[in-house]
Amino acid sequence: MDWGMKNRLSSLIQSDGRCFFLPIDHGYFQGPTRCLERPGETIKPLLPYADALFVTRGVLRNAIDPAKSKPIILRVSGGTSMVGEDLANEGLTTSIREAVRLNVSAVGMSIFVGTKYEKETLLNLAKLVNECEDYGIPVMAVTAVGRELEKRDARYLALCCRIAAELGARVVKTYWCKNFEKVTNGCPVPVVMAGGPKCETELEVMEFVYDGIQNGAVGINLGRNVWQHEYPVAMMRALHAVVHKKATPKEAHEIFKEIKSKTKK
Repeated sequence: MDWGMKNRLSSLIQSDGRCFFLPIDHGYFQGPTRCLERPGETIKPLLPYADALFVTRGVLRNAIDPAKSKPIILRVSGGTSMVGEDLANEGLTTSIREAVRLNVSAVGMSIFVGTKYEKETLLNLAKLVNECEDYGIPVMAVTAVGRELEKRDARYLALCCRIAAELGARVVKTYWCKNFEKVTNGCPVPVVMAGGPKCETELEVMEFVYDGIQNGAVGINLGRNVWQHEYPVAMMRALHAVVHKKATPKEAHEIFKEIKSKTKK
């Protein structure tokens, strides 16, 4: 692995082998998502506890302070929306020259295995890897499922992650599921967990994050369960403790409650 690739990956996955990525790219298909209407303001108190931001170039340029940012994973796929016909019909939206110009640490794109557009998104991933390897920029593949949430089982996600790794992704982002070790055991590159839809309780989030890490994930790429929470900093710090301080769900929940009690409304 070239020095540049190693350097960029080391800025994302920390010296303890773990990572906490904060995704705020939801607007590329959802528009002004609740609590991300002003993304720069939303993430300001959360940044100290994040290892990287997952963001589009538009929000990066217009809402993120270049002097006070964290490493950037640039969202480079899109072209569909919540009101469109099919979320899986994505294409590449951003060039490698743009990624270099923005000095990003990685780029990320979605693949839609098992959909009508499976071939197109997988070939887009291969094309992106081909270009990014020339510049030492890691690619994070996102195993998206669109509206077909019932596909979140270990067999399907293991298939998606392995295909992404086979095509050259350096990191794979996928959903947590039961028997998560079946996903990580079959994937030769680091796996990070997505948050998915907002959970009902704080403890529920901490439990699936803890379980995923115990079963092979290197960290999380989790947004809505943090910045849509009534106490986002408390959630961020509690999950940071699970990821980087080996806190159990019970210990993390105590951290959450302690910080919540000190937070002014």
